[in-house]
Amino acid sequence: MARVEASVVIAAPVDQVYARARAVEDFPHFMPDLESVEVLERWDGNTVTRWVGVVQGRKIRWVEEDLWDDAAHRCTFRQREGDFSRYEGTWAFEPVAGGTRTTVTVDFEMDIPLAGPLISTLLRTLMRKNVEGMLRALKEHIERPQTPQAEEKR
Repeated sequence: MARVEASVVIAAPVDQVYARARAVEDFPHFMPDLESVEVLERWDGNTVTRWVGVVQGRKIRWVEEDLWDDAAHRCTFRQREGDFSRYEGTWAFEPVAGGTRTTVTVDFEMDIPLAGPLISTLLRTLMRKNVEGMLRALKEHIERPQTPQAEEKR
């Protein structure tokens, strides 16, 4: 199993960052590596979603369960089914000077026959780039001034 973790400070209050991150169905609008996110179930603020991502031209699909803890500003997620052998992790949101530190940790496995250390290192590198890209896109989306036209597109 591999683990990747990345953090970014977003210049906005923790409640705003947390609310935007909870709106996962909006992610494909500003994250180029996501083709779609469809909400399948929603209960008590938690969600089950179907994701389609694109990594180096290859589509990766999974269904994910997200358990949101509003008091702790934290989300625990895990794959229910999909292309990964294992995919789970956390989003954590912490108020800091200048905004909100947002940290994503992902533990994952992908069974690829005859995959050696080179392929495993490549997968870890790709996952790290993906997590960093998600955080960068969320940061830009939240920090970018919203124009009335941009809000209408949402």
